[in-house]
Amino acid sequence: MDIRTIAIIAVAIAATAYDLRSRRVPNVLTFGAAGAAFGYYLTIGGMSALGWSAGGWLLAVALFFPFFALRGLGAGDVKLLGAFGAWLGPMGALHLGFFTAAAGGLMAVIIVLARGVFRQTFVNLWALLLFWKGAGLRPMPSLTLESSFSPRLAYALPIAAGALTTLWLK
Repeated sequence: MDIRTIAIIAVAIAATAYDLRSRRVPNVLTFGAAGAAFGYYLTIGGMSALGWSAGGWLLAVALFFPFFALRGLGAGDVKLLGAFGAWLGPMGALHLGFFTAAAGGLMAVIIVLARGVFRQTFVNLWALLLFWKGAGLRPMPSLTLESSFSPRLAYALPIAAGALTTLWLK
């Protein structure tokens, strides 16, 4: 295993364990992982490799920032995506985004079915769409991470699944 693989696996395990326990992903982990990626690529490939890594970080953050802005995803989750993007580069960040979204959707459906809140979830989704139609694309006060009583997914888990799937398929 190379350093990149070890780093991604270690960060995935640490972030998932921490998020499952506390529903947070610590800055020291996300910024540390991104900084380690930048340092690693700068050391092995110079400024062009650092630019490649920074491009992966930026793209991964940009893909999921709208969900944070609408208060449907935590800042730690976006920073974790950026850290993995820094290790995977721009094309890897695209794959990361796709596999994370797929894993997150699947895990959300499982949670909704397991908790028996399928109907309420669709009522909430419909209300959100109607709110956006009338008020524009902005957070709906009663359906944000802070205010909603709906089941929550520790999103580091699907992010880790997306990162490990991307790594495995490369």
